[in-house]
Amino acid sequence: MNYLFSSPSLEDLIRLLKAWRFWVLGALIGALLGAAVYFVAPPPYRARAVVNVDFNLEQAWPQETDRQQFYYLEREVRKIVEIAWSDEVMGQLDAPIEELRAGRLNLSQPAEAGWHFFADDHDPNQAEELASAWANAFVEAVQADIAAGNINEFVKLEVTQSADLPKERSIPPANYLFTGVSGFLLLAVFVVLFVKPKRMGQ
Repeated sequence: MNYLFSSPSLEDLIRLLKAWRFWVLGALIGALLGAAVYFVAPPPYRARAVVNVDFNLEQAWPQETDRQQFYYLEREVRKIVEIAWSDEVMGQLDAPIEELRAGRLNLSQPAEAGWHFFADDHDPNQAEELASAWANAFVEAVQADIAAGNINEFVKLEVTQSADLPKERSIPPANYLFTGVSGFLLLAVFVVLFVKPKRMGQ
């Protein structure tokens, strides 16, 4: 038991270096295990729709300071993000709302320019339809709020990508390979350092 908590020594380093064949074999086995998991239980597909959002800062606040423009931008972004996840928008999508908010949908946006609407599904066509529907429902809801005066009238939105969307796995296979290799090598380090080999005659 004390061996587990003892300080590493030069002998431990030498043992690690001598086990280089074990590291190579372990990395190969870990990569094969990661690849096997990827093909047996692959992650869902992810489709991405894009909406261009222009806040027109120069027109909205032509005589104001950068600080006031910053607060204006932060306020409008917050309101628009809330609309993206609102019951009104989620209710227009063909999926249970609790699933959509639990990670099936993801929104990635800068303060201005392209907002990315991601949707995950094991069927790539369903992922594409869901991402496209979310982007279009979002734009319609924001434009309705602009017309009602709830959002600044200078905010302009345009769906720039909602058809023939790029679709790829939500987690690339390289992540599975890296996890497999890292996990197996970590286990190998534990075995080499903490499992003392039996000596002859014992």
